[in-house]
Amino acid sequence: MKHLAIPLTLLFFASLACGQSASPFPDPPYTPEASVFESGRTAYGFFPTPPEVSMESVFAHYKSMGQHADVSLVQESIPWVEFVNGVEVESQKISDMQNAQTLTLANNLDSIYIVDPLNGMNRREFAGLPEGWDASFANPDVRAAFKNFTLRILREFKPRYLGLASEINTYMEAYPEDAENFLSLYQETYAAIKAESPETQVFVTFQWDQLNNLAGGDGVPYQVKWEQIEVFEPQLDLWVISSYPFIAFRTGAEIPDDYYTPLLERTDKPLAIAEGGFVSRQTQHIPGTPQDQIDYLNAIHTQIGGPRLDFWIYLLLSDLNQASYAKFFRQQGIKEDDITTLGFFVNVGLQEKDGKTPKPALALWDSFRMNP
Repeated sequence: MKHLAIPLTLLFFASLACGQSASPFPDPPYTPEASVFESGRTAYGFFPTPPEVSMESVFAHYKSMGQHADVSLVQESIPWVEFVNGVEVESQKISDMQNAQTLTLANNLDSIYIVDPLNGMNRREFAGLPEGWDASFANPDVRAAFKNFTLRILREFKPRYLGLASEINTYMEAYPEDAENFLSLYQETYAAIKAESPETQVFVTFQWDQLNNLAGGDGVPYQVKWEQIEVFEPQLDLWVISSYPFIAFRTGAEIPDDYYTPLLERTDKPLAIAEGGFVSRQTQHIPGTPQDQIDYLNAIHTQIGGPRLDFWIYLLLSDLNQASYAKFFRQQGIKEDDITTLGFFVNVGLQEKDGKTPKPALALWDSFRMNP
């Protein structure tokens, strides 16, 4: 199995609101009662991905997140053409993100942002590049749009945490000839962010299971490829990983007791989980039970939970209605291979796809959040 994360964007906000005479989003804007980022404890959150593609599901999902999370992880693809020539441009993507931010604040949630140039279903390819554009981080247009969109997010949303790519080691390992180009783009963008907002915490995320040589390839298992993280130093404000150990272990109980602890020893910087999860039932050829989710949460909490963990994002609060998403993705022209990949993750949620019925692991998640 290829390990491919779901492209959890707010793609459908504009589509769902299209044709309505008035904005469906709350107005005026709200502010959280108290930011979790000021509390000194771990911020818990999810991607803002509702169980179904419908406006009703979106609103219900944000309300549910407000009951079980502190933050929403906003991971957005780059509107390349809009931002290739400047920062302060008219952008439908920014408008959609502003609408989503209104819902986020209305449900007393903060936001963490990640700019995502790659296809969430396949980290070995770019997402949505215009026809004729060279798919390379050496491409001046790619570099300009990447940096401009990042700076626009910085100015519009003033994020505490801002990521500059997701699971980037997957791409850099697949295309070593382009790795140096991304690194230089990261360094340039990092410097531009710090020039405007020194307090913003900047990072890139790394796929932990692949760093451990457990996601295919011919590396030695558990021989961590630290160089793929450390090449970004010192321009990493925190070390951030993703982890879906069901790609390597048949059960959550098989996760080694020291699987995540090497991070504590390798760096003295803060840590974070930007995405991850475990399936709760048989999903295609991957086994899974409710207990596996509990064991997965306990593994992270026991091994790296506590004051070193700035934030912990679990992929899905609720399971996904695969038919609903497949229909929508086909309408958007998303490839069938990517729709198939989605099927590996639909049962990762901590609630059933009705968006209401909790799985046993949700109570454990809530206990970690409420008793830091």
